[in-house]
Amino acid sequence: MRVSLARLKRPLLYVMGPLYVVAGILHFVVPELYVQIMPPVFPAPLALVYLSGLAEIVVGIGVLIPRTRRYAAWATIALLVAIFPANVYMAISGVVVAGMPGGGAPSTLVRWARLPLQGVLILWAYWYTDGD
Repeated sequence: MRVSLARLKRPLLYVMGPLYVVAGILHFVVPELYVQIMPPVFPAPLALVYLSGLAEIVVGIGVLIPRTRRYAAWATIALLVAIFPANVYMAISGVVVAGMPGGGAPSTLVRWARLPLQGVLILWAYWYTDGD
């Protein structure tokens, strides 16, 4: 199984990078969607949405460049940890995201499934911290 995963490492890198870039761009295109899931205890939610969007774009590009891949992978992990409170807030508060395609009211299962998904994304990024 380890050999099979190793064969997927490079192709998945070219999935991961663009996913973060697109997600980051969406922070600038529809910031109001992201502001709604910011925990109210955080100051300047719009600024934090833009900052996290910029960070996603930077790490997405960074993992695609061999020289910066390792640092970008660690930065991706840090970013995922930093945005985790928004996912927790969304899960426990039942946030309905006004203006979101499909209605904006994800099921309880979807809200809670986002939390372990963060762990999967962290492990995915960690895969690239060895410099390969």
